[in-house]
Amino acid sequence: SEYLIEDGRKIGVDRYLVCSTATTAHQVDSIDNFIAREAAAHPEFIPFGSMHPDYENIAAEIDRMVELGFKGIKLHPDFQKFNIDDECAFPIYEAAEGRLPILFHTGDNRCDFSDPARLNRVLERFPKLTAIAAHLGGYQAWDAAQINYGHPRVYIDTSSSLMFVNPERAAEIIHRHGIEHVFFGTDSPMWDHEGELARFNALPLTEAERSMILRENALKFLGEC
Repeated sequence: SEYLIEDGRKIGVDRYLVCSTATTAHQVDSIDNFIAREAAAHPEFIPFGSMHPDYENIAAEIDRMVELGFKGIKLHPDFQKFNIDDECAFPIYEAAEGRLPILFHTGDNRCDFSDPARLNRVLERFPKLTAIAAHLGGYQAWDAAQINYGHPRVYIDTSSSLMFVNPERAAEIIHRHGIEHVFFGTDSPMWDHEGELARFNALPLTEAERSMILRENALKFLGEC
């Protein structure tokens, strides 16, 4: 946590979305307890809980997340080895929809657990579910990600993307999806804050658009402004 704060301070970050991935069901409790402790110790942290399709008491743990003040749930289908639209994950979506958004690792050209089309099918089945489709909606799968661009219940972020797509294409994606539905994200500690901000600032966007993506959209989404 101290590294995260120190690295973020270099570019003026004052709020951090913190999350982790449970690769097995038995890790869920310890991860969520850790995130709760860190968020209590650091008011600048915005906690997202972890969940796994094999967890025994999904609804009860999501109830606990809400009670703890968590703002969402993080799922990484590629690491957790389940398809986004597999029925094994439906209890998570049922318990979360209308209550907590889900941040999905989305897209990869090496496997299709998190194919954007799978997310689209889930959104059709669960009409109150809100999703953050990380990595401009599809990590190195920009063409596939188009299926969700403009979806009113899908938000995207810039994490782990801007070094793989040229600035003009990134700006095109952002505008096509809608400025109000885009967040900045560094995926720290995988990438350093300074480098990510420099790549973001290279995008052909207006200052007003930058401000929305860097801060205003997230605060509005999280109900903190």
